[in-house]
Amino acid sequence: MELTVDQKDGITELINIGYGRAAGALSELTGYRIFLEVPQVAIHDIEALAPMLDNVLGRSIASVNQAFTGPVNGNALMLMDEPSAVILSRLLGDDHSLSRTMDSNAKETITEVGNILLNACLGVFGNLLRIHVNFEVPQMHLDSADHLIESAVLFSEEKLSHGLMIHTRFRVKAENLIGYLVIVLGITSLDRLLLELGNWETRQAQ
Repeated sequence: MELTVDQKDGITELINIGYGRAAGALSELTGYRIFLEVPQVAIHDIEALAPMLDNVLGRSIASVNQAFTGPVNGNALMLMDEPSAVILSRLLGDDHSLSRTMDSNAKETITEVGNILLNACLGVFGNLLRIHVNFEVPQMHLDSADHLIESAVLFSEEKLSHGLMIHTRFRVKAENLIGYLVIVLGITSLDRLLLELGNWETRQAQ
């Protein structure tokens, strides 16, 4: 399945609104200016997600996973390679240790970042597209891409078939850190999301 140019532009605009809110919240929380660059958006069959993520993020991925339910339901994941997640946690937590692994403080910081980012983006989808969604408590994992995707599929109420992959960069204190937001949806939820996206674009044009 391919997104049309209008669909891709619409999703990018929504994500940018969510990113603006998330960056503001993170900057207020940490006292540092945080930039989230304009995202690149693509949709893929769920079978293609894990190999793609392995290729760009490696075998050890820090993930914050948040399930959501409603007319559109699925799983949203913020993903970073472990070294980037450790750096981001040190920058935001003012942790000057030289540890290169995810300790409890790093996990707590990344969970908070993921919570803010995912809630901001999913909240924008819900509010602007007028879709009411319920959020589960976010969970932080350190695992391979295939295990992360398998877990998202296993606990979903709907058979998941596609992943909306959103590539971005976090810029904090001159550090460029690459991350991904992946929203995994079933075909029914994806169809509903694209329908409501079209309705929102129509309202915007009026």
